[in-house]
Amino acid sequence: MPLVAGVDSSTQATKIVVRDAETGELVRQARAPHPDGTEVDPRAWWEALTGAASGGLLDGVSAIAVAGQQHGMVALDAEGGVVRPALLWNDTRSAAAAADLTAELGGPAAWSEAVGLVPVPSFTVTKLRWLAEHEPANAARTEGVLLPHDWLTQRLTGADEAVTDRGDASGTGYYDPAADRYRTDLLTLAFGRAPRTPRVAAPAETVGAVRARGLPPIDVVAPGTGDNMAAALGLGAGPGDVVVSVGTSGTAFAVADAPTSDATGTVAGFADATGRYLPLVCTLNAARVLNAGAAALGVDLAAFDRLALAAEPGAGGLSLLPYLDGERTPDRPDATGRLDGLTRANLRPETMARAFVEGVLCGLADAVDALTGNGVPVRRVLLIGGGARSAAVRDIAPRILGRPVTVPAESEYVADGAARQAAWALAGTAEPPVWRASADTAVFEADPTPRVRERYAAVRDGH
Repeated sequence: MPLVAGVDSSTQATKIVVRDAETGELVRQARAPHPDGTEVDPRAWWEALTGAASGGLLDGVSAIAVAGQQHGMVALDAEGGVVRPALLWNDTRSAAAAADLTAELGGPAAWSEAVGLVPVPSFTVTKLRWLAEHEPANAARTEGVLLPHDWLTQRLTGADEAVTDRGDASGTGYYDPAADRYRTDLLTLAFGRAPRTPRVAAPAETVGAVRARGLPPIDVVAPGTGDNMAAALGLGAGPGDVVVSVGTSGTAFAVADAPTSDATGTVAGFADATGRYLPLVCTLNAARVLNAGAAALGVDLAAFDRLALAAEPGAGGLSLLPYLDGERTPDRPDATGRLDGLTRANLRPETMARAFVEGVLCGLADAVDALTGNGVPVRRVLLIGGGARSAAVRDIAPRILGRPVTVPAESEYVADGAARQAAWALAGTAEPPVWRASADTAVFEADPTPRVRERYAAVRDGH
């Protein structure tokens, strides 16, 4: 029984799963936390990975792959040393750089045509411009730039050459997923010159072997990918599936056979981890909004769920604009949240809890609408992420999304996708292995409540 491991190096933690390469059956798993913040020394990710892997977790593993949070900028010097803490996807200090870059290339349509996306502060290309403008000494030392999963893969293999995959590369803002090539002209536009970028490996290529101190030898290291691409692979998502993830960020993404190009910048035209495409919409505000709502009401999440479910649909006229951390979609990095429609009659814990859940889901419903508006078909909606554990989110989601919602069995889907990629590299087959799907899924259906979205849109557009 060959074993494979998948690593999810997320914003908050490293999670590792070990699975049977042939069946996908879970054998063991572990996790270790990451430091909080929007900039982190990459060495903390490595310490978390090796810490989670301690105690024999990786013993007997034949192949491994790393999936990581997208967009983070890891700047390296000529010797491969880390120049400064990595700027993460949720760091919005490059908002002005994003606006400048958009204008300098000729506007949103020019960017969308060039690389399938329009700069927002999340994307690596804007962070490079910020570095050049605000930390010129660090910029002068920067000879290479990697994404979080690229950096970890290189640490695993110890190779001189860094590698990435087209999925994660497509989230940088300087890689064209339709043509499968870097746009060094856009790197130069952003940074003044083109630092080294990692080689883009094939989806199931073996890029090295683990020989790192403190870890057991593993003969096959797969390229890895971005977290959203890995989640799609872990779910076995195909064309027609739209995945709505309620995690640290909120995302709606779909596997597609053709690239997308949205001049508004709402839909990012990423690539996936298999050779297809992954059009995606991301919001900054998702599960943490629910946590904040529970904290404001002085209750735990279970009680918060009960409060939200005790209120009628529409929260008595309350509408939450959930921009508690600014927002990425729409691009409002300096925005704040807003609770609209307050009256003496609806100022109650139940309606406030309901408004928080409905506000998060309205933002994600806008994301699904943006996908369909770009020609992405919706056959099935899959609801995942930490927020999908919420009974209120499960009950209210079909009312806001206007479609039945399938909630798969709880799993570490990003790490699962990395493990499935590792199994693919180990097998050397043309397509990823087919793993048994869990029967422990649930489908939630309810009548849509369009009035909720209408009120939300009025607050959103008047903000």
